[in-house]
Amino acid sequence: MLRSKGFVNPDMGFFLLCLLVCAGTFCWAGEQLHKTSTPNLSEGAWDPAKYIGLDEIRPGMEAYCLTAYKGAEIEKFQMEVLSVVRNVRPGRDAILVQGLDERFIHTGPVAGCSGSPVYIDGRLAGALAFAWLYSKDPLYGVTPIKEIIEVGRLGSALGVTDSPDVARFVFDFSTGLDFAKVYEQITTARVSERNIQGGLTFLPCPLATAGLPVEVCEQMGDLVEPFGLMVVPGIGGSAGTVKAEDVQLEPGACLIVPLITGDIQMEVVGTVTEVESDKVYGFGHSFTGHGRIDLPMATGQVHAVVSSMRRSFKFASSIEIVGALTIDEAAAVSGHIGAKARMFPLTITVDHYNDAQKRPYNCQVADNRLLTPRVLLLAVAGATLYLGVLPPDHMIEYQVTIGVEDADPVTFENVSTSVGLEEMLVESISSVAILMNNPYKEADIESIDFNVCVRPKNISSRIWSVDLSDSSVKAGQQLDVAVVVETFLAEKKKYQFGLKIPDELAPGVYDLIVCGGYDYREFFRKAAPYKFVPQNLATLIEAMNNILTVSRDKLYCLLVLPPAGIAVEGAELPDLPATRVLVLRDAKRTLRTQPYPRWLENSLTTGTVIVDKKIMRVIVEE
Repeated sequence: MLRSKGFVNPDMGFFLLCLLVCAGTFCWAGEQLHKTSTPNLSEGAWDPAKYIGLDEIRPGMEAYCLTAYKGAEIEKFQMEVLSVVRNVRPGRDAILVQGLDERFIHTGPVAGCSGSPVYIDGRLAGALAFAWLYSKDPLYGVTPIKEIIEVGRLGSALGVTDSPDVARFVFDFSTGLDFAKVYEQITTARVSERNIQGGLTFLPCPLATAGLPVEVCEQMGDLVEPFGLMVVPGIGGSAGTVKAEDVQLEPGACLIVPLITGDIQMEVVGTVTEVESDKVYGFGHSFTGHGRIDLPMATGQVHAVVSSMRRSFKFASSIEIVGALTIDEAAAVSGHIGAKARMFPLTITVDHYNDAQKRPYNCQVADNRLLTPRVLLLAVAGATLYLGVLPPDHMIEYQVTIGVEDADPVTFENVSTSVGLEEMLVESISSVAILMNNPYKEADIESIDFNVCVRPKNISSRIWSVDLSDSSVKAGQQLDVAVVVETFLAEKKKYQFGLKIPDELAPGVYDLIVCGGYDYREFFRKAAPYKFVPQNLATLIEAMNNILTVSRDKLYCLLVLPPAGIAVEGAELPDLPATRVLVLRDAKRTLRTQPYPRWLENSLTTGTVIVDKKIMRVIVEE
């Protein structure tokens, strides 16, 4: 059949001095701009009876912070002011405080205390926000409350309804979709911007997980560390120790951001700083730092504070989703009680060879173009590896359906063997990232369904031989092809193909390619590259399906024919007269064109993954 296809030395000291001078200059300029452009923002929100400014704070003053250290109970911890530091980062000030409570002294700085409100002279001064790595003393940096309560106010005053997501993935589709490059962006750790100097870092927020193997948790750290998160294997749910109605978001309470809920859980742990009516402030520093966000916000409880030489942390979990975070800026996050963040259902069904029955996972996933692909990767990997690492010889069969609002779904199935989870993850997670970050139209994911089957066998195979009924044929005749395939630790197997030579085919020498799915996909991309270059959301989904529907467990037989007609962008004109082709291919035209590719194709399912190819020569006689 005729078919067409288509992630301490002097120089250094001088450098740091210059850097500090420049930073101070920029900070002064930023402060002057702020004073002239938004003179009333702070004045409208500032209550001197409730808040204390930096000019009133002196070293040695008594202070205390509020935070949950066990359960949902908010406790008071005595502290002492050490100093006020101007321009600790460009345009940012800080208060240095030290904990005096014995528990603070024992643990040192605690991840999860981000946002814990600090009070001086009975007034709110700010929130615990940063500390020193490996610090032996409970020394904290505090983000001033003035910076926190202005979060989101500047955008509102200017009438800004949305903020650009500056950290969205950047995908170049001009040369065609490349899932491997997309996956590399997802899995390559970004440079963290949370280190200041001398080991000073913003307090990381624990990412508490449940339903994931420890091995997966250990490997996921690099993915989330740039967001200021530290992975902590946790406890699912509230463990029934605290009633939801007894807990509310108030200063010092746990502020939990659930990224995945259900049978698998991933939750970011921080602390509430301030509550104004239904508006909640927390963390004392950014989460993603991308302005407008839409993430669920939940109450929570602390099961224990784990003391560590490197970084102590709160071992916590959510209780109930009560609102949504809507703003994420440098000084804090903020959200509204009663708001509802968008989440979509995720189902993963795993049929594991050493499990008595299929194991289903039903979850809800937060919708965030930057975080969702990463947490989805971890959820799928964790569900598949719940009984431990894969044996050296293994095969994975998978079916994936990605529902997209107001668009066709992306649906595919395939098989991989003895390469771990990579091929499944590259295809599925890259597809989600591409849809959520495409440059054409906002694509809301409606649902994602995975069906995964793991078996302890290697099904890789090679082409042992290819025999032709005749190397010379005439137009109109049938060419018979016999292929013998050798499979790992199995007997050889023979497959037969029949290709009818087109009646109008001109005499000449033609390539006959026998290959597996890997080489067929590469042939397809080179022969019809326009099939993989999208122009809009609809053609993007088409291009994705062109890649994803190539089966690895098939044997392909192709006879490459001379091109005819022309392909203009995505339009195929196979029967266009030669004179029209010359006009359309004029160098003065901006549309991308190429000769319309043609080949004869036949395929058979082998149940094995063929990793090589054979190229034969076929002579078509007059």
